[in-house]
Amino acid sequence: MNSGIAEQVVTEARKWIGTPYVHQASCLGAGTDCLGLLRGIWRGVLGHEPEAVPAYTKDWSEASGVEALWQAARRNLTEKPLLDAASGDVLLFRMRSGAVAKHLGIQGSLESFIHAYSGHSVVESSFSAPWRRRLVARFAFPEGVS
Repeated sequence: MNSGIAEQVVTEARKWIGTPYVHQASCLGAGTDCLGLLRGIWRGVLGHEPEAVPAYTKDWSEASGVEALWQAARRNLTEKPLLDAASGDVLLFRMRSGAVAKHLGIQGSLESFIHAYSGHSVVESSFSAPWRRRLVARFAFPEGVS
């Protein structure tokens, strides 16, 4: 990822810190969930969102088994090797073994990531071993999209 875009992504993500967790929302300062955070960062850095977002459940154990979030990420972002870490990367997590991947964050630094955490708000957390174990995919924002 171009370092300029990566810096913009991290700067935009940090603006959202403290925004309350609200399922399916994406409004800076008012409420967001992890996908809403990514959508808000996209709008702040690249402009209009690339596609409409269908309704989705809060449940980590999505009954359908469809990797909808992963599929959407592949359509709109640039997939990277899992170990090719850089600030500004979009991180996709599988929160429960056997469940679909349903949590997103932004790599703030090599040691931290920014995410909307259910029951809390947007926070910058340590990218600790438990989080690293849940990481299933890594993406970069596309270049030259508007």
